[in-house]
Amino acid sequence: MKSSRPIRARIAPAAILHNYRLAKSHAPEAKAWAVVKANAYGHGQWRAVEALRSEADGFALLECENAVALREAGVTQPILLLEGVFSARDVRAVIEHRLTCVVHCLEQLKLLVRNGQFVTPVSLYLKLNTGMNRLGFTPETLGKAWEILQQLPQVDVTLMTHFAEADGERGVTGQLDRFRQISGDWGGPVSLANSAAILRHPQTHAEWVRPGIMLYGASPFADQSAAELGLQAAMTLESAIIGVQSLQAGDRVGYGGTFTADKPMRIGIVACGYADGYPRHAPSGTPIAVMGQRTKTVGRVSMDMLACDLSDIPEAGIGAPVTLWGEGIAGHVPADDVATAAGTIAYELFCALAPRVPVILDETAAVNRK
Repeated sequence: MKSSRPIRARIAPAAILHNYRLAKSHAPEAKAWAVVKANAYGHGQWRAVEALRSEADGFALLECENAVALREAGVTQPILLLEGVFSARDVRAVIEHRLTCVVHCLEQLKLLVRNGQFVTPVSLYLKLNTGMNRLGFTPETLGKAWEILQQLPQVDVTLMTHFAEADGERGVTGQLDRFRQISGDWGGPVSLANSAAILRHPQTHAEWVRPGIMLYGASPFADQSAAELGLQAAMTLESAIIGVQSLQAGDRVGYGGTFTADKPMRIGIVACGYADGYPRHAPSGTPIAVMGQRTKTVGRVSMDMLACDLSDIPEAGIGAPVTLWGEGIAGHVPADDVATAAGTIAYELFCALAPRVPVILDETAAVNRK
């Protein structure tokens, strides 16, 4: 049933496709996994897959059941399980549905050997730990991994790693050197680059890259905006003003009275709160747009509402459109700006979008951005 509340999220498939093409343009010699994990970073796995279905070289996600669902829906491209298999059932699905499987520990390899009937070639991504220290083989365990792999008769292997600081000052040099040391004289295919490395470290592109956050129009860098990178926002969170209050100097706003007016003010109450996925910890001053003008939030975010400053937007009243983040009719507010103000990252904003927020496809976005 359609919600009567004005809040909604608009997803622009054309923006996702644009961003994928941008990733490919930065790494023209590589194939690109479109990373659709975490429900496509909150944008909807199926929406992202449909947006990219005609062009993506492959799709990468976590859950085996979701990968199987893509196969059953007719997706023919390679599908990569980024955390590999967790059970014998997963192993059987990998073989039956021709899934590409990351392997990051000896236990996973043994699971494959015990449960796999390898009548056709299986594609494995052997993950090396080069400094992230989450998952991956070390020099001490890699030798044993190669021994176990010899027990699998039909295996295509790609080596991979994941960069911890491709977006920072340290960059990728140390981990890239470590990768080369561990992999030795490996001459087969390699997959290294996440979004930050795709955009800033071309020496990492290799055979396969893995664009994630850039697909959805957010920057992986603190010092460079999405617009500067040529990315387009794929999600817009928008709502409307549902109440207006006039304050005098000394009046406080919201739970805890964390904001105190220092002069007469006019504030608007927006139908959006932390139960919709807006960050509760976003402080006063977080950017927001109303009727095409950028302004700021005031006071603490509550479950269903937040307040914003309308003092310089006298024409804004009840029903006035609001953009929380993205490219809306009420104005442009980069998700990265909201995230920075809230002390988080756009990844979290997107993934936290609540199920109660209606989501619609914005098929006009491509026309509007030309």
